[in-house]
Amino acid sequence: MDTAEAEKKQVGRTFTWPWFLVAVIVYLGIIQGVGQLTGVDTSSSDSQFPTTESLVRNALIPIGISIVFVAALVTWLGWWGEVLRYRAPVRRWVRWVPISMLLAALVGMNYGHLGDQSAALVGCLLLLGLFVGVGEELMFRGIGVHVFKRAGFSEGKVALWSSVIFGLAHVSNAIGQGAQAIIQALVVCTSGYFFYLCLRVGGVILLPMLVHGLWDTSLFSSMVGTEPVAYPGLVLIIVLQVALIIVLVGRRRGIEPVSPQNTGQPTLPTPQSP
Repeated sequence: MDTAEAEKKQVGRTFTWPWFLVAVIVYLGIIQGVGQLTGVDTSSSDSQFPTTESLVRNALIPIGISIVFVAALVTWLGWWGEVLRYRAPVRRWVRWVPISMLLAALVGMNYGHLGDQSAALVGCLLLLGLFVGVGEELMFRGIGVHVFKRAGFSEGKVALWSSVIFGLAHVSNAIGQGAQAIIQALVVCTSGYFFYLCLRVGGVILLPMLVHGLWDTSLFSSMVGTEPVAYPGLVLIIVLQVALIIVLVGRRRGIEPVSPQNTGQPTLPTPQSP
């Protein structure tokens, strides 16, 4: 099937990658702008979210509004059918990417520190993980992946550019975090690729949403409350991140499933019964 025929079969509005970049800028502008309007100053605390109020006003409100924006954009594009499902299978061993990330997030959660916090703060933290998973996955693995897929990019380039833009988007955190956001952006690029593989493994966007939300909840589990503490579980998450990078770099050519189209071998006819 050529590009023209593929475009005819595409449902919904056309949305090119330059317009996707504009949408990402608007998305980030909502988060940062609303955060500046509703946020409270936490510079005097070592914690990113020392109180329930700070978590709600600095994170939940702006991210919640950004989710409304992304959902409205998907609705306007008419892409819900594509965004919710993604048909690009991978080899079975890639299933260990979401499995290992879910296990690391669950094991690495700082349960002791969370047990010392109020129920309201812990509840808002769980809601934050849900919001981040839904919002960022809808924008970058939902709209972003399909923008590049519709443009005719190969799966490798779809993964690359959606992950790079995902990482660069986190540079906006430098507004509140300074130069460390640059390092965060590089790390997030690799995380974006992992979430892309979760989408491929599950075939539905709910899986990367779940993995992403739980992953970030685990990372934030020591950053709430008036006395944030370091915890050994963070080492597990860091080690897994490095291990996944090494494995996927080494086995990147073994991600795509073997098929006659991939191998260049002719398809053998199916024997017919006499």
